[in-house]
Amino acid sequence: MYSENQGYLIGLLIGDGTLKEDKAVLSVWKSTQAVNANSGTVNAGINAIMDKALNASREFTTRSDFTGWSEIAGRNEHRLSFAGLKHFAEELGMSAGNKSITPSIESASSDFYKGFLQGFFDADGSIQGTQEKGVSVRLAQSDLARLEAVQRMLLRLGIKPSIYRNRRPAGIKQLPNGKGGHADYQIKAQHELVISGENLVNFQELINFTDTNKALKLKSALSSYKRSLNRERFTAIVEAITPDGIEDVFDIQVPGINTFDANGLHAHNCGEQPLPPYGSCLLGSINLTRFIQDPFTENAAFNWDAYRKTIRIFTRMLDNVVEINGLPLEKQREEITSKRRHGMGYLGLGSTLTMLGMQYGDDASLGFTSEVTKVLAVEGWKEALELAKEKGTAPALEKMYGVTGRMLHKRPEMVTDGYKIGDKVAGKVLHAKYSRYMQKIAEAEPELIAALIEQGARFTHHSSIAPTGTISLSLANNASNGIEPSFAHHYARNVIREGKKSKEKVDVFSFELLAYRELINKKAMPYSEAKDEQLPGYFITADAITPKQHVDVQAAAQVWIDSSISKTANVPTDYPYEDFKSIYQYAYDKGLKGCTTFRFNPEVFQGVLVKESDLENTTYQFTLEDGHVLEVKGNQQIEYDGEMHSAANLFDALKEGYYGKF
Repeated sequence: MYSENQGYLIGLLIGDGTLKEDKAVLSVWKSTQAVNANSGTVNAGINAIMDKALNASREFTTRSDFTGWSEIAGRNEHRLSFAGLKHFAEELGMSAGNKSITPSIESASSDFYKGFLQGFFDADGSIQGTQEKGVSVRLAQSDLARLEAVQRMLLRLGIKPSIYRNRRPAGIKQLPNGKGGHADYQIKAQHELVISGENLVNFQELINFTDTNKALKLKSALSSYKRSLNRERFTAIVEAITPDGIEDVFDIQVPGINTFDANGLHAHNCGEQPLPPYGSCLLGSINLTRFIQDPFTENAAFNWDAYRKTIRIFTRMLDNVVEINGLPLEKQREEITSKRRHGMGYLGLGSTLTMLGMQYGDDASLGFTSEVTKVLAVEGWKEALELAKEKGTAPALEKMYGVTGRMLHKRPEMVTDGYKIGDKVAGKVLHAKYSRYMQKIAEAEPELIAALIEQGARFTHHSSIAPTGTISLSLANNASNGIEPSFAHHYARNVIREGKKSKEKVDVFSFELLAYRELINKKAMPYSEAKDEQLPGYFITADAITPKQHVDVQAAAQVWIDSSISKTANVPTDYPYEDFKSIYQYAYDKGLKGCTTFRFNPEVFQGVLVKESDLENTTYQFTLEDGHVLEVKGNQQIEYDGEMHSAANLFDALKEGYYGKF
C-alpha cells in the first residue's frame, strides 16, 4: 500500500516536476519579493513544501551524495532530484515525458490520494474569490484528462468539484521569448477544476495545503463566512454512456470491497445500511400486524402498550446478540463490541395501515407512521439507558475525542458552549447532545437525553428499517415488507423449482387480503366487478401510490431512524423524465438519506414479483428456427422443450441464459 508521502511527491511531480530518463526532478520557485521583504514570511509556503518533500524523499533509497534541494542560480528555482522517485513513477505507469495520472494512481489507497492531491494543489492550485462572490479552490490545466482524473479522485473522497472547459481558448499569444523580447506562441486551451460550497470544508479537512500561505488563505476565507456554505446537491448531467464490454457480475463482486467505482461514483447494490469499516449488520424487525385489535372495523386500534413492551424486550435481545456475534474477523468483533450498534425496525406497515382502515400515503397514515417510528426510537433509547446502568456504556461512547475545526463548523453550538479546537469531549456527550438525531429525541424526551449525556448509552445506533422480504413472506404470512405497502393483494411469484427449466409462476395473496377474507368477506378479491366481492377503498397497492406519497411515508419515519431505511418508490413505465427527476429533488428537500425508484420494464427485467395486469399488457417476441416471429402475451402458457412455461418466464430464462440450469 502506497503512503501519503509517496503520493505527495507524485503530486508535486505531476504539478511542477520533470520525469527524465535517469531521474525525476521536482521544482519550486521562491518569490522575488523576498529581496526587499521578510523572506521567511513571503516564502513560508514554499519552505513548507520543500521541508515536506525532503522528508518524504527519505522513504526512497538515495545516493550517498544526495544533498536535497539545490538552488538554480539566477532563476529563483530550487530543485530536488533523485532516481528513486523516477523508479516509483515508472512503477505507477508513468514514463519520461508522460506525467499522466495512471490507473495505478487512481487505484491507490486513500492515504496516497490525500498526499497526491495535496502535492498537486500545492504545485498548481489556488484560492480565489470572496464571501460576496464565493470562495473556491481552483486547479487550472491544459490537460483535460488530468483534471478529469483529479475530479474522480476527489469524488471518491466525498468532494464534488466542477470542471469548466475552455476557460482560456486555444490560440496564438504573445509570450516572452527568452531573449528579452516577445514572440507569438501557440497555446493550448486551459480548463479549470473548481471546488466550492461545503466541499471546501471537506477539502480543508481531508487534503488542505502544505503550502502554509495557501492553507492560511483558505482558513481565513472559510472563517470569515457569516452564512452557511452552499450545500452540495450531488447532481450531474450524464453527457454520454460509452459501451465498454460485458462482464458477468453478481451483487457487484469486485474483489476485496464488493463495490463498483463508476468514475468516482461509489456504487453497490445494498444501499439501506451504510456501515463504517468492519461494521456489521445486526438487524431485527417487529411485526406491526400483531398489535392490531378489531381490524377492518370502526373500532380498529393499535395496542401501543404491547408494542412498547415488545420494543424494550427486543432491544435487550439485540444487545445480547452482540455478545455472541460470531463474526470471523478480529476487527469486525472490535467494531461491534466498541459501538454495540444494532438496527431495530419493523415490517408490515402497509398491511397494518390497511387493517386500520387507512390508505398508505394519506395524512392519517403519515401520522401513524411517524408515531409508530417515534415510539420505536424513544423506547429503544430508554432501554439503552437502563442497559448502560446495568451492564455498562458502549466503549466508543466512554472515549474522549479531540475537537476539530470540521466538528465546530458542523456543530456551531459547540462553539457557543465554549469548545475550541484541540479540546477533549466525551463520546457520550457528542452522541447525546450534539447528534442532530439525538437532538430530535431531546425534543420529545429532554430528561432522557440529559441522563444519556451523563451516563452514556449501551449502544451508538438503535434503528434501521430493512427490506424484510424473506421474513415477511416466510414468518409473517406475506405481510407487507418493512415500511412498504403490499406489492399487490393478488399476484404471481416466480419461484425456482428443482428440475424445472424456467421459473414457475405461483399465485400469492397479501396478508391483509387473507385476513379480510377470513374475518369479513370470504369472497373478496381485488379488481372484482362483482359487488359482493369488492374490497374497501383503503386496500391500496404499491403502484397505486404516487412517488411523492412513497417519499412522504419515508420522510415521516426518517426523522426517528438513526441509521437508514430500505424504501422503493414505484413509478409508471411511461413516467415523464422531468417528473422522475423531481422525485429525487423532493426526497432531498424532505431530508431523506436515500431514495430508490423502481420502474417496470419487461424488456430489461422479469422480476420475482409480477402482477397479472403487467403480464397481460406486455407482448413478448420469440424467433423460431424457421425465422418466423411468434408474439404472445406475458401471461400466456407456452409448451417448449416438453414443459409448460409462462411466456414471460420463458423469455427471461432464454434471454438471461439460465434456461435449464436449475
